Amino acid sequence: MRWLFLLLLVLNVFYAGWHQQEAPQQPVEIRALSLYKGNQQDIRLLSETDRGAPAPTQALAPVPGARDCLYVGGYPQLEALLPLEQRLAQMGVKAQAQVINGDQGAVHWLRIDAKSQRLLDESALSGLSREFNNSKHQIMPCEGIATAE
Repeated sequence: MRWLFLLLLVLNVFYAGWHQQEAPQQPVEIRALSLYKGNQQDIRLLSETDRGAPAPTQALAPVPGARDCLYVGGYPQLEALLPLEQRLAQMGVKAQAQVINGDQGAVHWLRIDAKSQRLLDESALSGLSREFNNSKHQIMPCEGIATAE
């Protein structure tokens, strides 16, 4: 019984040493919750609201001057974006290359012209994602990006 205990103890030490040789995990930076709250700083329960007064609603209409654009791509190199741009041109879709700097560095996207967005429905976008590996599509605001318009 003593030998079994010593064997398990030695195996445990080797197992712990083996896991220490793996790459150490990078610490994850957590942003403060106050950054996400915006102008709403408190939480109210439904039971705490006035039942007689209508609940405040946010306007669903877009902010004047703010537009959302459809972006396709998401590649770190511009060269990987060129075949996708050619394929979209074959489909009759006008697109313009944009570089967006984010947390992961510079990412290359194709901004789809507003008039050409009607040519790309969800099935066409998913087909492009299958045809071009690692291709993504996102709707992002145009206002934060310097455009020629």
